[in-house]
Amino acid sequence: MSTDSSSDSTATTREERFERGLAVLTSVDGEAGQRVIDALADIHPELAHQVVAWGFGEIYSRPGLSPRDRQLVTLGMLTALGGCEPQLDVHLNAALNVGLTPAEITEVLLHSAAYCGFPRALNATFVAKKVFGERGLLPVEGR
Repeated sequence: MSTDSSSDSTATTREERFERGLAVLTSVDGEAGQRVIDALADIHPELAHQVVAWGFGEIYSRPGLSPRDRQLVTLGMLTALGGCEPQLDVHLNAALNVGLTPAEITEVLLHSAAYCGFPRALNATFVAKKVFGERGLLPVEGR
């Protein structure tokens, strides 16, 4: 019997959602995801749990989009929001982990400029430059 109060027949326990989320998080973000969980442990462990259980166990694990497509959407949204540079750093690495190329990522950031403006696209591009540099991916091929 599930401990979840939802009437959904696929509902799982809190621990099962966390374990499923942790597997997805690790496959997408590698060690970066665990660093976020660890950083929240002393101030807000419940937020860390929800990021993993809900964000990755419920949302990222859905079959409707591939991990690659989810990262494209995430990069666009974080760019549009602005002020999310630490999360953008994590998701740029995740985008590379799931198969996006630097050229595809920079194209997403250019495309974002048309919808959210040059300042936000520039800020995101400078985070991408940092991540690409750390991973030895500069200069970006295809530009």
